[in-house]
Amino acid sequence: MPSANGYGAHVGGRVPALASIEAVTLLTRLDLRGVPGDLGPRLPAPKAGGEGPVEAVREILAAVAKNGDSALEELTSRFDGVAPVSLRVPPTEVRAALDGIDSGLRRALEAAAGAIRSFHEAERDAHRGFEHTSEHGVITRERLVPVGRAGCYAPGGRAPLASTVLMTVLPAQVAGVAEVVVCSPPGPDGRVPTAVLAAAAVAGVDEVYTVGGAQAIAAMAYGTQTVRPVDVIVGPGNLYVATAQRLVAEEGAVGVPSAFAGPSEVVVVADSSAPAAYAALDLVVQAEHGPDGLAWLVTWSEDVALAVEQAVERFVAESPRRPEVTATLESGGWSVLVDGPARAMDVCNLVAPEHLELITADPEALVPLVRSAGAVFCGPWAPASVGDYVAGPSHVLPTARSARYSSALGTQDFLKRVHVVSLDRAALRRVAPYVASLAEAEGLAAHAASVLYREQAPAAGPDQAQAGGVQ
Repeated sequence: MPSANGYGAHVGGRVPALASIEAVTLLTRLDLRGVPGDLGPRLPAPKAGGEGPVEAVREILAAVAKNGDSALEELTSRFDGVAPVSLRVPPTEVRAALDGIDSGLRRALEAAAGAIRSFHEAERDAHRGFEHTSEHGVITRERLVPVGRAGCYAPGGRAPLASTVLMTVLPAQVAGVAEVVVCSPPGPDGRVPTAVLAAAAVAGVDEVYTVGGAQAIAAMAYGTQTVRPVDVIVGPGNLYVATAQRLVAEEGAVGVPSAFAGPSEVVVVADSSAPAAYAALDLVVQAEHGPDGLAWLVTWSEDVALAVEQAVERFVAESPRRPEVTATLESGGWSVLVDGPARAMDVCNLVAPEHLELITADPEALVPLVRSAGAVFCGPWAPASVGDYVAGPSHVLPTARSARYSSALGTQDFLKRVHVVSLDRAALRRVAPYVASLAEAEGLAAHAASVLYREQAPAAGPDQAQAGGVQ
């Protein structure tokens, strides 16, 4: 029977045997079977957007830096088509949103918040500071110090992401950040959507601002008459939001995690054990976020490829968000055929997807082969949508192949490592020759003198040393 979300009943069954290969319109077929060596040159590269978005974002950043609140109001009117009721949402309105939502949604927000907070508390405890004593007696302690103020971006527009409020705010709070603020674009009524405000109330956000897009990133980075600047900005967004984060970080205006949290991505690895409908639905799940993302199927079975491709066609035809899904798949939808599981993982590691699903008979056998992915979901009962909401780890994940060098958002993104170094006199005497030798090789005489002076000082300690030189 049809389901309540508009999708039909074709969600079960194994992949059937197929007599022929039919034309595919939404997923572009890429056959890499028999291709030796490096597959990188054969794979479509992520679209960086060129200089157009960069220049447009630079203009937005400059406008906000110069004109503050008036720029935010003008840019919101231009890009969102509405005038914000107020730039800062009154705390009473945030609380009223939580009291006014459906009880089922409230329970879901609270359940998700509990899972997210619990996971990040465990993460924080696993990465506490430590103390180390070297063989020479130098004692080094690492202290983890939270930033003072964090800014979280919660996308709106096509889909107001209440879950992103929880996924960004709670790791910051668990890390110990004193002030956490949220920026999110207004809906058609000029207000932040109720579900987003309710999530902010559940999370205990300190401030909420009715501003989205690159201008929100600028406001949090530079500050305006209403928005005080923050120390770190986190949260996913479209190409313009992600580009704005990158630019303000390059300026040194604010800290931004190294991951590029841009348009949504998924790679589904499937074998003949995978229900074709499951794999197809999970491609559509990420594609419905809208354009510029990617949704890839990787398989070593031609039958699987065709069955999933056909299921995608059916699901897209029924999707309430058909324009968004179609826009994503037309530019970033691929069905990739490879020679086997190992080659499939070669493709995955090159793509370095935000979400990687392993819908295979033995997904755990493939996990050790994963080198680059934001999050991995194992088996037919672990769709990426669980990670989007209630698994616990933040769903703010690296995109645009930045999973090659960065990770999911976590408490560590709000913490500074401060190292505290202690030596007694005996330890200094042991390391002084090494310090002096290295300093002299670099031509830094004062560096060498700073240890030699102490090393040769009277045994009674520095209080007995002569101001004019070593006696």
